[in-house]
Amino acid sequence: MGDTDTSGRWLPMQIAPEDCDLELGRLHKTGVVPWTFPCRRKSGVWFNVWAGEAVLISPSHWRIWRSRR
Repeated sequence: MGDTDTSGRWLPMQIAPEDCDLELGRLHKTGVVPWTFPCRRKSGVWFNVWAGEAVLISPSHWRIWRSRR
């Protein structure tokens, strides 16, 4: 970490890094709703890190995953 401080800020999917644990979210009328598990993109496909399964819902935003639960 170190470049720009993006802590807590939701960022657009177009700039999401590959092969890195991320917190994904989906845009809702109340704001971005976060998913409760870390995800990682491999070859253009998003995976739930904990379950090792592909994610079938398309995210709209991301931020770095920080285990806080």
